[in-house]
Amino acid sequence: MGFLDKVKNRAEQFKGQAKEAVGKDGRDNRMQAEGRVDRLKGSVKQAGEHLKDAAKDLRRGSK
Repeated sequence: MGFLDKVKNRAEQFKGQAKEAVGKDGRDNRMQAEGRVDRLKGSVKQAGEHLKDAAKDLRRGSK
């Protein structure tokens, strides 16, 4: 579950970056905002995956 989720989150970040760049070039504020939201969603999900990994490492280390 972890690796595939990380790949999907990273793809969402890149999609957001692309949307943001297209919106900026075309002066489309809505597209730019959607890109920012997608990028941030991917970042938050990625941070959650890192937290889960850290928790797993802590549990393994304490046993």
